[in-house]
Amino acid sequence: MEISEQIKKETDPIYQKISKVVPEIEWAFHAPLIHKINQLKKEKNAVILAHNYQTPEIFHGIADIAADSLALAVEAEKTNADIIILCGVHFMAETAKLMNPNKKVLLPDMGAGCSLASSITGKDVRMLKEKYPGVPVVTYVNTSAEVKSESDICCTSANAIKVVESLGSDKVIFLPDQYMAKYVQSKTKVKIISWVGTCIVHEKFSAQEIKDIKKQNPNIKVLTHPECPPEVIAASDFTGSTSGMSNYVKNNQPKKVMLVTECSMSDNVQVENPNVQFIKPCNLCPYMKTISLPKILECLDKETNEILIPELIIKKAQKAVERMVAIGRNH
Repeated sequence: MEISEQIKKETDPIYQKISKVVPEIEWAFHAPLIHKINQLKKEKNAVILAHNYQTPEIFHGIADIAADSLALAVEAEKTNADIIILCGVHFMAETAKLMNPNKKVLLPDMGAGCSLASSITGKDVRMLKEKYPGVPVVTYVNTSAEVKSESDICCTSANAIKVVESLGSDKVIFLPDQYMAKYVQSKTKVKIISWVGTCIVHEKFSAQEIKDIKKQNPNIKVLTHPECPPEVIAASDFTGSTSGMSNYVKNNQPKKVMLVTECSMSDNVQVENPNVQFIKPCNLCPYMKTISLPKILECLDKETNEILIPELIIKKAQKAVERMVAIGRNH
């Protein structure tokens, strides 16, 4: 596909930035779409929020804010845009809507779900609250608005420990990620009552895989997401949220690094850290990868796939998210 001179000129700075992780043959398809999306954004006063797991052409090519779940929730509330396009999964778009109930929030693919979010319902939370009366409920942000509405406070991997300890309780119900619950339990004296949800990306990693990578790559730094199984976390050098991993690479500049998380994260961090060699495990999130430039363009152009949440759920869930945002990060 030939790119016109105007499109080439306007998109070339983006490509120069990501050329190490996006082949030139692919760029011929991406550039016209990026150009059109960036034009439409201005015309419609739209803002694009992209999660760290989006592909580089989205993350670096069209996103106004590209970050982890906590930062996206914070930035969603600050925006003056009329339209918010959330390049991520359904619960993230719902969270953006909770922070902006009067704005139009769009999701490029309504099938972009999450194994953690689908592992628990509002009914499940009500059952747990009956079983453990008076015990505060901490809900991971990877949940539906309905589940958030049944919770006292939300958290992300960037502030889970801080949130749990902020409640001043000797025990909390922590939902729905069982591995995140185990990680938090290892860092606090608060008793954690957990659920049985897992992330389909992070549960696939094994400690043996980490050990083999370390054997093949002496002095490599292995950074792990807390949604991974405990034995994987134990085999790694650092555990943190996606932003925590990104900051570790930026601040420490290890010669060689492996990010034990979703594939695109390594590509996006590599763009910002050209002197670091990335060993890339490839566990793709099938939900994140449903978001593409053609779908983003269609969604923005036609203003389709609007996120709608009942007002009663918005009011209740909003409180839990706002409390999370007010607490900020662990560090």
